[in-house]
Amino acid sequence: MQFGVFSVGDVTPDPTTGRTPTEAERIKAMVAIALKTEEVGMDVFATGEHHNPPFVPSSPTTMLGYIAARTQRLLLSTATTLITTNDPVKIAEDYAMLQHLSDGRVDLMMGRGNTGPVYPWFGKDIRDGIPLAVENYALLRRLWREDVVDWEGKHRTPLQGFTSTPRPLDGVPPFVWHASIRSPEIAEQAAYYGDGFFHNNIFWDAGHVRRMVALYRRRFEHYGHGSADQAIVGLGGQVFMRKNSQDAVREFRPYFDNAPVYGHGPSLEDFSQLTALTVGSPQQVIDKTLTFREVAGDYQRQLFLMDHAGLPLKTVLEQLDILGEEVIPVLREEFAARTPAGVPDAPTHESLKTARETEEVSA
Repeated sequence: MQFGVFSVGDVTPDPTTGRTPTEAERIKAMVAIALKTEEVGMDVFATGEHHNPPFVPSSPTTMLGYIAARTQRLLLSTATTLITTNDPVKIAEDYAMLQHLSDGRVDLMMGRGNTGPVYPWFGKDIRDGIPLAVENYALLRRLWREDVVDWEGKHRTPLQGFTSTPRPLDGVPPFVWHASIRSPEIAEQAAYYGDGFFHNNIFWDAGHVRRMVALYRRRFEHYGHGSADQAIVGLGGQVFMRKNSQDAVREFRPYFDNAPVYGHGPSLEDFSQLTALTVGSPQQVIDKTLTFREVAGDYQRQLFLMDHAGLPLKTVLEQLDILGEEVIPVLREEFAARTPAGVPDAPTHESLKTARETEEVSA
């Protein structure tokens, strides 16, 4: 089981002080959060990709390359790589380069994002969102797996005798998760290729999450990649903790009430009841996170959103200390005890490399 943190990189005013961090401060804060994620013993840091205010992470590989140079074991990922509006050739090259620089500590979550205007900004039509996701990813897989590619599709110019450089490290492409919160077509795509499926369930009720993950698991088995319980699933989550749950609720409420994404809507209590958000004591976070298995089955990756809604960096780092010291060790032990034999671990570069070498020997 992999545990980690993801950030969408929003630049949001702190509702308790009225101060808005600068873009430079927010970028440096994301780096500090990544370094803290490794320091407290977690496994993964993932950054979103956005190309509009009030977000800053427009260049995930730049940020992750910098973090790679300052960490030793942290696995670097994306909370979304925009497979629809990025050129698959550029994705292939950028993330292969990051693979080499990080000694294999990289994977990706492919997604379409949640900002409609990004399509025309990059010369695309939002009505082609799903076809773009399907076609671009099919090309990306070939670019990573074939040394010379001839290709023709509907949404970009053809390729003739093209070689993407650098080639993937050790001949092993980065592992890919397909991230979606609402589109069954993306769950189907993940299942078709035998890739991972990440459901960022921070805004959705348990019934919706259950249906999406169940669809992916059924189709994963249908395509012959293994039994449904061997499918690779990741989930998101949001937490805010203090020793006493009343203190956590009191401190977090103004951030929740004014957050751009969910403020001025359902109450904190209603939102916590319906979704993965947990505001309370460390034990409450442990208890609720363990219930996610009842929704998604035995899964391999749990990422937490910690730095949203204008929370100051000092507070976020305090939260990561609590998460690393009091929550993650218990979750590791509990998930290990409850996961049946036969459920695979989350793929890493080393495990994928070993699998490839085993296949070559068998062949």
